[in-house]
Amino acid sequence: MRAPGFWHEKPGLISALLAPLGALYALGTRRRLAKGPRIRADVPVICVGNINAGGTGKTPTAIALAQRLIARGLKPHAVTRGYGGSLAGPVQVDPQTHSAVEVGDEALLLAAFLPVWVAADRAKGANAAVAAEADVILLDDGFQNPALAYDLSLIVVDAWRGFGNGCVIPAGPLREPVRAGLSRADLLLSIGSQQAQTRFHESWGAAINGMPHATGTLVPLPTGLPMQNLRVLAFAGIGHPEKFFQTLKGMGAEILATHALADHQPLSDALMHRLLREAREKGAQVVTTEKDAVRLSASLRPQVMTIPVRLELDDWTPLDEALDRVLPQISPAPSA
Repeated sequence: MRAPGFWHEKPGLISALLAPLGALYALGTRRRLAKGPRIRADVPVICVGNINAGGTGKTPTAIALAQRLIARGLKPHAVTRGYGGSLAGPVQVDPQTHSAVEVGDEALLLAAFLPVWVAADRAKGANAAVAAEADVILLDDGFQNPALAYDLSLIVVDAWRGFGNGCVIPAGPLREPVRAGLSRADLLLSIGSQQAQTRFHESWGAAINGMPHATGTLVPLPTGLPMQNLRVLAFAGIGHPEKFFQTLKGMGAEILATHALADHQPLSDALMHRLLREAREKGAQVVTTEKDAVRLSASLRPQVMTIPVRLELDDWTPLDEALDRVLPQISPAPSA
């Protein structure tokens, strides 16, 4: 399912009518988080989470953080529930044998950069990672899960969308109220252009209330084919497909058609053959995101161009200082 449009508008009649259900959802989150004690792993745990439902940039953040930790000489492993996958785990993801149907697309994408464990029980996943000689754990999307204690928590938010209408599911996009979520976090990371960052600060600066705040953008990597004036048919099944389409425009592509799919939507052969046929009729190249590409069947993947993106922070200092507090034994962070 795609997020309702009113989630990202000023609160109105629909959100007001749904507010009582949102209050119940928030109460459930608060009660779940109050359960304890959390299990503490034998190594530091860094949680990369959000308070919004849907995509905010957690996966690129986890990749960037993994690369930062590896550059410090550490051996990070990721632990994730494997959203959209069928395996409960704990199981280490093998990109050669596992499919997105089994472990989820995010886990498959992360596994290209560091060892990844899919585990419905995050604590068991962390124990498996430690047994496999991880010396730091990246907990992917565990901010509202009380099973595992973490030493550092990062909240990731899309700077343009911010926290939507500020209401809790189903009245809005939030898993918990903004102030409640931020009060439990160590660092806020907003991702977007300078214009988006300005919009975010104007809308939510008061809620941040002086907490450590890093900003960054998702930058597309060069592709093997020049993008300037390339005629493309673009599809994306991510939290905010329009952001991907804007990225393509920024790269100079001529977009002939776009297809915004539901987040994590299965890419059946029937759907892909339809998109490929439409592209042939339009004389266009089919393009998609890195996260969508891992859900393609092996036979269709060569026919679809993938546009990978990487997170670049405007200033690594807030994050590096947070890492230094959690991991005092490591050497100083590499220069950006």
